[in-house]
Amino acid sequence: MKVAEKTARTLDEAIEACLGELGVKRDQVSIEVLEEPGKKGLFGLFGSKMARVKVTYEDDAGTLACQFLKKLTAAMSVNADFEVFRRDEHVMINITGSDLGILIGRRGDTLESIQFLTNLAVAKKVSDKTRIIIDIEGYRKRREETLVKLAKRLADKVKKTGNRIVLEPMSPQERRIIHTALQNEWRISTFSEGEEPHRRVVISLKRSNKDVS
Repeated sequence: MKVAEKTARTLDEAIEACLGELGVKRDQVSIEVLEEPGKKGLFGLFGSKMARVKVTYEDDAGTLACQFLKKLTAAMSVNADFEVFRRDEHVMINITGSDLGILIGRRGDTLESIQFLTNLAVAKKVSDKTRIIIDIEGYRKRREETLVKLAKRLADKVKKTGNRIVLEPMSPQERRIIHTALQNEWRISTFSEGEEPHRRVVISLKRSNKDVS
């Protein structure tokens, strides 16, 4: 959060001075009038009072996230560009460039860590709870399609053999994809077991209701 206070002959002049100091536009700030102009000074002896305003600017979550990511990728010697999309309470950032595999990591592990650190950095500077979701050249969409196909294939195997299948550890977001992909399979039950970060999805024949968190 950035704050500027200025005094001038008029409110507009004081506000413009604050905007110039902060380097922002009027529709990006909140303005508090501390002193109206035109009022006489003490006992009316010292002329009209000046206008005094306080202007507050809170950094945009998407802008802060990109600033953090630029420093992070530069430190990793990765040339990258950033696209920002705002969707409801989420800010989506897609990273583009060349040789970005180092930012994805094994099955997206590094990407998940980068997203966690970015959310942590932004949360320290903004008051709202905007969630930052980071993708790298559509990786998440491709990964989701892969997981859905895997879930369907393993569900068919469970129906044929009757044996349950325990998947490898996954992030909460990826586990949710598996659960959602199989939620309409009336013969199949999915649930999670284990502790983070080693929590796994289990696919089995439906016998009883279980936690799918």
